Amino acid sequence: MSENRTTVCFVIPTRDRCDDLRRTLDAIGRLPMPDAEAFVVDNGSENSALVPGGLDNGMQVRLECLPFNEGAAARNRVIGRTDAEWLVMLDDDSHPVDAGLPAALAGLPDTVGAVSADITVGQAGVPAAESGVIRRELGGLPEVFIGCGVAIRRRVFESLGGYDGAFGYYAEEYDLAAKMIRAGYEIRFDPRFRVEHRRSMTGRDTDRIVENLVRNNGWVMQRYAPENIRTAQVRETRRRCRFIAEKESAMDGYARGLVALRRTLHAQERTPLSPVQFDRFTGMAHARAAIGAAYADSAFRTAAIVDAGKNAWCVRRALVELGVEEVDQDEAETLVIGTMSPGPMIDSLEQRASSGRRVIAPWVMADELVGRVRPARSARVGA
Repeated sequence: MSENRTTVCFVIPTRDRCDDLRRTLDAIGRLPMPDAEAFVVDNGSENSALVPGGLDNGMQVRLECLPFNEGAAARNRVIGRTDAEWLVMLDDDSHPVDAGLPAALAGLPDTVGAVSADITVGQAGVPAAESGVIRRELGGLPEVFIGCGVAIRRRVFESLGGYDGAFGYYAEEYDLAAKMIRAGYEIRFDPRFRVEHRRSMTGRDTDRIVENLVRNNGWVMQRYAPENIRTAQVRETRRRCRFIAEKESAMDGYARGLVALRRTLHAQERTPLSPVQFDRFTGMAHARAAIGAAYADSAFRTAAIVDAGKNAWCVRRALVELGVEEVDQDEAETLVIGTMSPGPMIDSLEQRASSGRRVIAPWVMADELVGRVRPARSARVGA
């Protein structure tokens, strides 16, 4: 690799969020990464974004303005426009909080297609350092990244065609992650790559979000679930999205999403993962490995599933396969966290660490992150 070659290109789509974009670029401009560059795609803003040609650290910035909103697929505009080894996908309201990214990307084998960040959020629209409330981002799975904080190897992104533009927003990462796994790549999580998602409320329509979640997640299962469980997985997706809709008072969006899913489901091309690949994709393989290791270390006959969330069925199945009976918390020998989403899982493990109970996380990486303390505000790159 040439010494002058760009190693990282930050890819940032934006739409009508000038202040958020400025804050993200300012944060990137404080990173000691002069060999990186930033590529901003304006997704049809009413007033096109304005960006500097360069940042304080010497990083160059390029801008492409689109006449309409291409959704997450606007990120594909970087294809053919950079020779960077890694494309770091951010939102216009997310940014790395320190300089850990280069270490997270150094020396990875070619089989690694993407590296997920440890993503935190504060209260809606307020940086965690200002709100005093630090929690991790919802969503994702051990081998499914979140789009506001992931580094994707450029040649892999290009070879797979980038994001599918039909998705608009939401679940496009699941689609691309499934393609990576099917193509033989690994998706890793590295706690040194740390991102804060400020979660700007500008342009957020909860009903529209839920509508897309129903349709797009249904598409993912229709495309990639093995045939013998495809129908059950589509049904589980609908159930999970209904739960979200009820919690967020977005039942109108849920109803529209169901109509859209029924109209388009069978038009999706079937490219199913193998059972082994699908177990990695859903987190089932990770639940088996982590819970199995805990069981081998010290067997238990009963367990209570706590803080249930995304793909809790993986946790239940792993326990059943070990012959462990699920009981109420008061009767259980151990507690098992019931979500395969890394952020909520790690948060739950941290919150329960001082409970005096044995607590098992269904992902071995979770244990490595417990107890890590975020830097004080004065030390934050994005402060």
